[in-house]
Amino acid sequence: MKLKNKPINMGSHSSNNHNSKPLTTNLFFISLLLITNLLTLFLSSTFYSSNCIPISAIADAAANSGEDEEAPLPPEFLAATSAQKLPLGPNRNFDSDTVHAPAGAACTLFPDDLRRFMTYPINGSCPDDELLSQKLLLKGCDPLPRRRCRPAAPPDTPPPSPLPSSLWTTPSDSSVVWTAYTCKSYQCLIDRSRTQKGFDDCKDCFDLNGREKHRWTNPNSTGLDFSIDDVLKTRQPGSIRVGLDIGGGVATFAVRMRERNITILTTSLNLNGPFNNFIASRGVVPLYLNIFQRLPFFDNTLDIVHSMHVLSNWVPEKLLHFLLFDVYRVLRPGGVFWLDHFFCVGDQLEKAYGPMIESVGFRKVKWVVGRKLDKGPESQEMYLSALLEKPYKNSW
Repeated sequence: MKLKNKPINMGSHSSNNHNSKPLTTNLFFISLLLITNLLTLFLSSTFYSSNCIPISAIADAAANSGEDEEAPLPPEFLAATSAQKLPLGPNRNFDSDTVHAPAGAACTLFPDDLRRFMTYPINGSCPDDELLSQKLLLKGCDPLPRRRCRPAAPPDTPPPSPLPSSLWTTPSDSSVVWTAYTCKSYQCLIDRSRTQKGFDDCKDCFDLNGREKHRWTNPNSTGLDFSIDDVLKTRQPGSIRVGLDIGGGVATFAVRMRERNITILTTSLNLNGPFNNFIASRGVVPLYLNIFQRLPFFDNTLDIVHSMHVLSNWVPEKLLHFLLFDVYRVLRPGGVFWLDHFFCVGDQLEKAYGPMIESVGFRKVKWVVGRKLDKGPESQEMYLSALLEKPYKNSW
């Protein structure tokens, strides 16, 4: 009992040794906890920071490229297509805390083209490679993943012509960067249907004083060329207000409709000519789209969709079926699909395309079939021009 009340000698060696063990243990656990927290912070910032690329994305992309680890996909592509955390956390509109880029899947199938396209100085100038970008777009790398560079622009771009004179005015050559095209001026494009051999898409479209001047104004004797005014007469006055022209060349259809106070957006690529520049210079809106992508409109919103020549038997049947249903989707009930000069051969219309179009659910307003005779009757080429209505009722 006396030992219990004996004062402890703080200076003794045995007491120091006895108390140092808990202290050492505590320091060890504190250090371990600190290191663990730092490691967790490092890993979370690596995987989830909006400025960093997830390691899993790099590994997946490298695997998809079909190449070894020494030649992964471009870092800028991975940055543009990797998932990014929302800075304010979960968002009920997303029902997620993460944004996933809409580009990427098909791009990884063409790693060589992709490396060339995605190699550029961030915050600098984009390479002058419009042909390469369009090639990727046509292959399904859509939308294009390049985001952080400035494309080349003409050095002395003039102001556009004012409306309404711009609708039928050929713009200045200095409004276009011409390096991607065979022609280096609008006059060359205007003359090429008469002077240039070989095929070019919409070869005579840029001549606004040629066939473009009379398109969709008067029906012809074969009945295949519907006039805009005749089509509008099939609708209640004023009910056609907004729409889309798929593969609309230089947007003369949109110009004709604008003259009637109707807004039409035109999809077009730059197939050996500055189609999108030309469309915008006329004062109507171009959409630089591959026709195989889902149309960028909400359901039941457009009054009219038109397409001339572009939708034909060159399109794979299943993709054409998807596109027809997409046209049906974006049209409002009572809206019309003007299928203008659909091209096919022999019995394709009867056996394949007619049943395909009917399966979508349109109501036939006009349906005119005629022979395409520019290559002679022995070619058995056919045209279909049709006006198809999305039903007001039972449209699902």
